Amino acid sequence: MEKKRILTGDRPTGRLHIGHYFGSLKNRVKLQEEGIYDPYILIADVQALTDNFNNPEKVRKNVREVAMDYLSVGIDPKKTTIYIQSLVPETAELTVFYSNLVTIARLERNPTVKTEIAQKKEIFGESVTYGFLGYPVSQAADITAFNGELVPVGEDQLPLIEQCREIVRKFNSIYGEVLKEPEAVLSSTKRIKGLDRK
Repeated sequence: MEKKRILTGDRPTGRLHIGHYFGSLKNRVKLQEEGIYDPYILIADVQALTDNFNNPEKVRKNVREVAMDYLSVGIDPKKTTIYIQSLVPETAELTVFYSNLVTIARLERNPTVKTEIAQKKEIFGESVTYGFLGYPVSQAADITAFNGELVPVGEDQLPLIEQCREIVRKFNSIYGEVLKEPEAVLSSTKRIKGLDRK
């Protein structure tokens, strides 16, 4: 029986925290240990630059930190493929092709993107960059480039998975049944409040 491919990842903008652990990492380890899946985890350094473009050293430094965090929670490189997004240029190519299938209006309606833009006013002011607004398209490319079928995410990421599913349906309607629609996999602990109560 062919194993279902799991694809998920994190942006290297700092050390992973308890929210990451209960929201997704714990579940990733559990799925890895079941032995019935083919797990892939990416360190999304290109995506991290969408709101850290003015501090690439921060992103570069945290690639290693995130990798160490993965290992410390039990992600086993003998059972799970861990890779760095920027080292797979085909993902950037897919992003360009997919960008033709999504309107600016649809990206602006994505609830996760809207929330994040509001939280990042100090970075963008009143005008968000194309790169940040379009990161859901890049995320769809990440998932589909590796035939991700199951995507362990936090609850806040559900609109992004839905947007990926829309891109897959549109692509398949034009080019034939090539891509698989991914399914989100939520942990039992969907959200953890931080010490800042957010």
